[in-house]
Amino acid sequence: MKRAIWNNTVVAESEKTVVIEGNHYFPAETIKKEYFKDSDTHTTCPWKGIASYYTLEVNGQTNKDSAWYYPKASELAKSIEGKVAFWKGVQVVED
Repeated sequence: MKRAIWNNTVVAESEKTVVIEGNHYFPAETIKKEYFKDSDTHTTCPWKGIASYYTLEVNGQTNKDSAWYYPKASELAKSIEGKVAFWKGVQVVED
């Protein structure tokens, strides 16, 4: 079981993450949506496509753009389409 943890709180957990470039992508249905707020930030990866971001809000703390996903991934990255990955201090641990 993989868990994404920020501010001492589990924000996602799954037995079926996909690892690309060292990042664990969690299926969208395994994130705890109450902690995720849509962001207006977007970036482009040359081979994955356009990423959208979430800001995490946990226990009164905010971690801007600390999660991202590809709503419409390129053909090369279809395995992560819609899945969510983390950075900016979010720890992914395995139990």
